[in-house]
Amino acid sequence: MKRQLDSKIETNLLAEDLWISQINKDCTGQQAFLAVRNDRVDIYHKGGKLFGYDKNGFKTHVKYASVISSSNKDYLTEKELSAQRLISDFEMNYLRIKENCANYSGVEALGVSDIYHRHSYLSDSNVVVLDIEVSLDAVEKERKQDRIDILLFNRSTKTLQFVEAKHFSNPDIWSTDSPKVLGQIARYQEQINLRKSEILSAYSEYVQIINRVFGITLPEPIGIDPKPTLLIFGFDSNQRSGRLKGLITDNSHYAGIKCYPIGNIKKLKPENLWNANAIVEKK
Repeated sequence: MKRQLDSKIETNLLAEDLWISQINKDCTGQQAFLAVRNDRVDIYHKGGKLFGYDKNGFKTHVKYASVISSSNKDYLTEKELSAQRLISDFEMNYLRIKENCANYSGVEALGVSDIYHRHSYLSDSNVVVLDIEVSLDAVEKERKQDRIDILLFNRSTKTLQFVEAKHFSNPDIWSTDSPKVLGQIARYQEQINLRKSEILSAYSEYVQIINRVFGITLPEPIGIDPKPTLLIFGFDSNQRSGRLKGLITDNSHYAGIKCYPIGNIKKLKPENLWNANAIVEKK
């Protein structure tokens, strides 16, 4: 894996009008989240990738760029609609692109975004979100990639921790036999064990880049929690004491899995997620 940014791309990004006028302040205000890839940065907002930036400049998905100028009308005639075009100015239409981005996000992506919008590496939290949608080349030949939802970073211990986030409605967590999510957790744990040095090296460079871009002094990581955490959210008190308890926290198949269940994702404290306990097998 690589987390690097060519110096020319970095310089060009910081000189872009869209960066200066909109994105930089949204990142520092935690309304947007910048993630470093391989000679590219991705900008996320409310669960979607708002923009990508590489040697060719800014890009956004066509569904976010379909900004209709309705002249304050709720309904358009066929002729008026056919006259519409994709936007040609990202800066001028930035707020509308953000709105479209948020509208297309699913429930899990929105839940994850609530965490990185409150506890990004630009926040005052000790445990912060360092990266999201972390793609790693799959260990298994039949798979191309594993994509892990969240990478946490503990400032004080300088340690990384991977988190897989699932909404309570996701069928991957429900089974009386062997839930699909357990296979994901096992693969992620194998990735960490096999690629610890590679991951640490990549995220040391990642931290150096965001320190330069935002003028901060985040320490470089020196360790990785060997066990990823399963975050489950989006349930009420009845569901917690019922289905969640019966099929997850009391399910022997989940024994040994670090799991952090929380109903309201907006109440999540990253330190509590970091310190999640492994499920103990009931006898």
